[in-house]
Amino acid sequence: MKQKQEPPVANVLAAFREKRGLSVVELAQAVGVSRQTVYAMEAGDYVPNTSVALKLARVLQTTVEELFHLADARVLTEPPSQLVTMIAGDEGRPGDRVQICRIEDKLTACGGHPAQWSFVAADGVVTASTKGKTKVQTFHPAHEFKNRILIAGCDPGMPVLSRHMQLAGIELVLAYRNSSQALELLAEGGIHVAGTHLRDEQSGEWNVPQIRKQFSASSVAVISFATWEVGLVVSRRAPKKIGRIADLGRPDVTIVNRETGSGSRQLLDAQLKEAGLKGSDIKGYDRLADGHLPAAWHVSAGLADCCIATEAAGRAFNLQFIPLASERYDLVFRRKHLETPGVQILLETLNRLSFRRELNSLGGYDTSVTGQRAL
Repeated sequence: MKQKQEPPVANVLAAFREKRGLSVVELAQAVGVSRQTVYAMEAGDYVPNTSVALKLARVLQTTVEELFHLADARVLTEPPSQLVTMIAGDEGRPGDRVQICRIEDKLTACGGHPAQWSFVAADGVVTASTKGKTKVQTFHPAHEFKNRILIAGCDPGMPVLSRHMQLAGIELVLAYRNSSQALELLAEGGIHVAGTHLRDEQSGEWNVPQIRKQFSASSVAVISFATWEVGLVVSRRAPKKIGRIADLGRPDVTIVNRETGSGSRQLLDAQLKEAGLKGSDIKGYDRLADGHLPAAWHVSAGLADCCIATEAAGRAFNLQFIPLASERYDLVFRRKHLETPGVQILLETLNRLSFRRELNSLGGYDTSVTGQRAL
């Protein structure tokens, strides 16, 4: 009988070594192995024994689980399940995201909603604004704002990253902007990190060509956040048999569009061009939503029949998703910020299995490129 082959072991050893500022020789000396052994481990050609793995985790200030994992997608998509009681009024549909609280002897789950039904937590209130200068009455002393990173982008999955970073004492301040706006803010020095998903039509490459137009190669670093599925998001309740871009040209179909400069708008325009259509042929082309979730909400509320958004955004509102493209969403950093403690924790968080599991659970996310250097 043929013996079942065990899945290979993958690792992020090189990424952690570089983040700790160690050379291969230094890591080898600290662990007590040869540099050839370190090279072999980082290449995936050699799996260390338990003793060496524990030493590596200790030197790199992490855990064995964070350094090594089975190279099998199921490791990310099949976390353990718990029996819970849904709070009254929540259905608990498969794929719904919930928060869990222990009440006496039982676990109770409460479903979230992608639309904000409560006030956003704030650090202060604007008291005056004149000639571009704004005064804010703050609720906390200024020194409490130092362990924060300001990131601009359109990925609705950013709060997942924020939550995991809070465990390490770093807060993300999220500014929802489209890809082009985020890059402009980074160029102006207004943020720490920009999120972008812009495709170069000539090369088909994601993000890097546009980034090189705005920044010198030595001034920024590009780290992949994930790849995601983007496509047509349509209602399940009143379907109009929308299955392809050409259907958007029908007179009975109304869309909600994204603003100029967004990756979704760029994708729609490219797809319309291939289908021989123009924006003026599409009902609702000039109606705008400023994000993936707001666009999906328009469809859920019956204000539009269709939009271009991520699979995760469609799933959040229990809408039908028809894939059009896989896109890579990257994070862009000023190189001078890479060694700051907050950014170091952000980069380490991208490699954590617990973070990648939760991101995958949103639907349509692929974290196989997460944490990899693109530029």
